[in-house]
Amino acid sequence: MFDFHPRLKQRFAALRTGAEFFSLRYVRESGQYLSVRKNVAEPPSLRRDEGAMLTVRVNGVEAYAATNDLSQQGLQAALDRAEQQARRLKPHALLDLREQSVSGDRADYFSPHLDQPLPSLSECFELLGAESASVPKDERLVNWEVSLGITHVEQIYLSSAGAELRQAQRFIYPGLDVTAYDGNDSQTRSLGRENFGQQGGMDVVRRCGLIGAGPQVADQALQLLLAPNAPQGPRDLLLMPDQMMLQIHESIGHPLELDRILGDERNYAGTSFVTAADFGTLQYGSKLLNVTFDPDIPEELASYGHDDDGSAASKQFLIREGLLVRPLGGALSQFRAGLDGVANSRACGWNRPPIDRMANLNIEPGDQSLAQMINGIEHGILMSTNRSWSIDDARNKFQFGCEWGQLIENGELKGVVKNPNYRGISAHFWKSLRAVGDAGTARVLGTPNCGKGEPNQVIRVGHASPACVFSNVDVFGGDA
Repeated sequence: MFDFHPRLKQRFAALRTGAEFFSLRYVRESGQYLSVRKNVAEPPSLRRDEGAMLTVRVNGVEAYAATNDLSQQGLQAALDRAEQQARRLKPHALLDLREQSVSGDRADYFSPHLDQPLPSLSECFELLGAESASVPKDERLVNWEVSLGITHVEQIYLSSAGAELRQAQRFIYPGLDVTAYDGNDSQTRSLGRENFGQQGGMDVVRRCGLIGAGPQVADQALQLLLAPNAPQGPRDLLLMPDQMMLQIHESIGHPLELDRILGDERNYAGTSFVTAADFGTLQYGSKLLNVTFDPDIPEELASYGHDDDGSAASKQFLIREGLLVRPLGGALSQFRAGLDGVANSRACGWNRPPIDRMANLNIEPGDQSLAQMINGIEHGILMSTNRSWSIDDARNKFQFGCEWGQLIENGELKGVVKNPNYRGISAHFWKSLRAVGDAGTARVLGTPNCGKGEPNQVIRVGHASPACVFSNVDVFGGDA
């Protein structure tokens, strides 16, 4: 299926430059988005993109230029532009990168099951159509959509230090949502889409649970119409993995990105309440909190062997027993800050430079089953599936809303409530973590739509998490 550009290595070897180091990162991406809405197939969305980024280091200054002209002349012209830019920048440089090490690794990385072909376009539409048709006939069910996104990415990284890194990956995004309306209120229940994506083949669709889910998702949307609003006031909060994913992403992932801590994102995506001095000293959460950067789970969205700067990726603890120990910073940010980080310099495509991005950011499982966690809650609420989010520029004060809520009283799940929301402060919220689910409660999830950078880069991020319980959280509903 993947046929890496056959002449690229030869053309790279023929490039000429006065730079002490240079590299080429080639990316070819293709994708399709298929959907069936209310039993009607919508036109497929197809895309394809291909190009290369040339990076040089001249007298300790790094610069880059991108091109979609992959001929020998086109690559040489881009390399020349990058070198000229580096020389112009030299009088204004804030850093001398001559002492920063570069990678000479050679390796391949492949998504699981790439040897297994996907169904044809017509077969995919048949699958989506069958699931759409399974949604019950009820006049209150006013809209529903079943979808499947598929993205293929081939990437080659070559450097003058001898690096040769090839990656071939396939990303699958199944989705289903159903909206119910009774004339006064509307409620949507969803599965997958923005909060479920994995590497692999049709096995991803099975793990998502899409097949056969139509009646249940529709029933839950109808239940929400009839449910009362979530109550207001402090309660213990049981977050399921598909909401933990958002909580991890916004209040751990973004605050720990090292370039943000160093001030790079200040005028676009904000800063961070974390400082460089906090690593090794800040108690980020309770002793139950263990957070890892883990590129080694094959099906997770952001698993890879090397990042886009050629640094080898390996599992690292960012938070261990609640203590903040390591930032999400790639090679350049590590050099700037003098801190150990991780291999997370990533770009969204061939015409963007790599920057610090969270990749697979996971909470390690604990030792409690879901039944044990529920049994340990006297006065609480379960929430799942993110619906809305708001967080300040420093990634500290937040307010998140979910699709689904269920009250918990005296260790038992009770009635469904709609419009469940909660709010808190990141610096305090994670200290209220009092129970972490075991591996049986955990799910491998991910989103394709994390935005950051100028110009903007939208990139895929993986999150694996068990269910978790937080004490005395400020909860409110649609009436608040």
